[in-house]
Amino acid sequence: MFKPKAIYFEKDIMNYTLGKELMEKYREVPKIEIENHNHIEEMRKKSNKEFMDMKRNLIIGIRKTHKFVPNHKTSDFLVPYTSSGCTAACMYCYLVCNYNKCAYLRLFVNREKMLEKIIKTSEISEKELTFEIGSNSDLILENTITNNLVWTIENFKDTKKGFLTLPTKFSMVDDILDLDHRGKVIIRMSVNPKEIINRVEFGTSRLEERIEAINKLSEAGYKVGILIAPVIMVENWKTLYKELIIELDSKLSKKAKKQVFFEIIFMTYSFVHTKINEEAFPNAIPIYDKEKMQGRGKGKYMYKSDLREEGKQFLLKEMYKYFKDNIIEYIV
Repeated sequence: MFKPKAIYFEKDIMNYTLGKELMEKYREVPKIEIENHNHIEEMRKKSNKEFMDMKRNLIIGIRKTHKFVPNHKTSDFLVPYTSSGCTAACMYCYLVCNYNKCAYLRLFVNREKMLEKIIKTSEISEKELTFEIGSNSDLILENTITNNLVWTIENFKDTKKGFLTLPTKFSMVDDILDLDHRGKVIIRMSVNPKEIINRVEFGTSRLEERIEAINKLSEAGYKVGILIAPVIMVENWKTLYKELIIELDSKLSKKAKKQVFFEIIFMTYSFVHTKINEEAFPNAIPIYDKEKMQGRGKGKYMYKSDLREEGKQFLLKEMYKYFKDNIIEYIV
């Protein structure tokens, strides 16, 4: 359970039920009033080596941006929702575009407005829409603090059309297992080899716990996907990912294995990650490899085309051995 060392809050959160609940829940935690959750001068001045200490803070505010971004993978829109950032510290996290701004967990208390827009957009659409509500944060983790995922499912279930989807690296799913979700919620569990989880995805659930959560969610009637992501080409990556696929095959329940779908994503990296990781995690496994990677836009890196193609063919071959009847939505 996350216990913040300090809370930074916008004063207007007290106009919302969730804002009052959170301030009462953390009444003994030191609090600092801020004008804007998106610009905390104290955070911007911190050094890279203070990265993990900064993540111990909790920011509570009101989300001002509600723009839906079209998406063409497993959803129709990426939707700004009830949180941004995370308490974990995955060394490749794409949210760390500007660590002094994006890395720590921010909670937004105006959830009614956000869900209302989703429902209205869904019900006026001529087709069924799927909304990605977890692209900025991990809602399974957030739910342990706010109960927002439970609230969301309970308030979305009666809509005439539409689906919600979210990815997670956490196993704390028990609170949503008994909900009457009516098949409207799709949960995608991100997995990686044990060595990468242990040495790169700091503060997340273990692989065995994630697989157990997949089985629980499947038994509870949720549609479940598995993200093999991000694929990181460390020295022995083929062995590690082969072992991962075999472990999924052996430990997924029959029900989960029958219905699960897959997404496969190769890692992208950035100059910002490099500078933070060198100072915040000096003894961690190196995941930037200049021999294997090439530039991808300003300050970003991706694996070279020939390596990505080699990786793609290897993973598709291994997946076909154990999951030939399961859909792979995409591999990028």
